[in-house]
Amino acid sequence: MSIKITYYLEVISSWCHWAEPAWAELKQRYAERAEFVWKLSLMDGSGLPVSRAQCEWFYRRSGPMVRSPYMLNAGWFEPELKEYLAPNLVAEAAKDFGVTDDRARLAIAHAGLREGLKVGRWEVAAEVAAKSAGLDAAKLLSHARSPEVEARARATTAEFHALQVTQRPTFVIEDSIGDKAVFSGLASAAPLIATAEAMLGDVAAYASHRAHFGETPAA
Repeated sequence: MSIKITYYLEVISSWCHWAEPAWAELKQRYAERAEFVWKLSLMDGSGLPVSRAQCEWFYRRSGPMVRSPYMLNAGWFEPELKEYLAPNLVAEAAKDFGVTDDRARLAIAHAGLREGLKVGRWEVAAEVAAKSAGLDAAKLLSHARSPEVEARARATTAEFHALQVTQRPTFVIEDSIGDKAVFSGLASAAPLIATAEAMLGDVAAYASHRAHFGETPAA
């Protein structure tokens, strides 16, 4: 593949929810020319609302900004939780059962952000994801609570912080000639598409040069 697009997300992030159409558009447009990977970037208490009322205020702000015809549902919010491991680790665990696409995480996000289900609870998240992907809920739940799955999520969260960004979603676009672009907090497709097109053009130019002049001479 000429380019790789990595999407750092938190499953219950409202802005990640708003960014999903952009991610879907990228995957469709560049299906044959790009590698697509999503990775978890867990939010801690500093990134979560402090009350349901504050969460709803955030939703009333972001919804009109993206021209949404619906308001998100804050029913998932539980103030005693300072980290939402269940929805994230269940989505991550589903990868180990062959569900490497977006089905499981999108189902959990929909259940929480649209239906208001308590997806911060392990059994709820596992049941939703298992139903969406045709998995055994008990096996999925057991694996989601394993140390290795949490370790993967902590590792990709560390990758996210190493980018020195703070917003989810974050998109990283890289090409085969060493270029990298990081978009943090943007939820629209246009700037991502423009960058992908520029990178693909540069990769094609390098390939054309190599065809005419050969590989780069050794130093």
